[in-house]
Amino acid sequence: MGKWILRSPLARAGLAAAVVVAIVALYWFQPWKLFTDTYVDDALPPAGPTPAASTPAATTPSPVTSATAPAADQVLAAGEFVTHEHDTTGSAEIRRLANGRHQLVIRDLNTSNGPDLRVWLTDQPVIHGTAGWKVFDDGKWVELARLKGNKGNQVYDLPASADPADFRSVSIWCKRFSVSFGAADLTTT
Repeated sequence: MGKWILRSPLARAGLAAAVVVAIVALYWFQPWKLFTDTYVDDALPPAGPTPAASTPAATTPSPVTSATAPAADQVLAAGEFVTHEHDTTGSAEIRRLANGRHQLVIRDLNTSNGPDLRVWLTDQPVIHGTAGWKVFDDGKWVELARLKGNKGNQVYDLPASADPADFRSVSIWCKRFSVSFGAADLTTT
């Protein structure tokens, strides 16, 4: 009986269709990522603002203007991650470096691995629970990069065109399913 079924063109077409559906589903959902982790350990700046070097008494300090870069790194905004689609913990901060560039620093990130994860800065508030899963693509956002890993410490450069004052949260965004794995409100320090 089994050989007769495989000789049927309809049965062979059905089997081929089932194989194609299985391959597409595996590619789309990537279920093995639920069981694998990617650890990242970027070199992090010290937590909090870096103390400025003291000026010797014999020298006169130069005048500071609003266009002058700070003498040391400054934390502009910071917050703790909350869980959305997947359990997520860690902290995030936007830093202005002494050279005037800006970076997003993520410390002790712990979230699920997933397909097509990105790091987004957004102008949307962080809403706890399922109501907050899909709000981040509603307003202004900038994608910094693909998430380097779902665990550990990571640093991302902000593009020069991104003004940190325009953003109030960071999201670990699953681009494939348009959902936040977790997010942090960035409160001005």
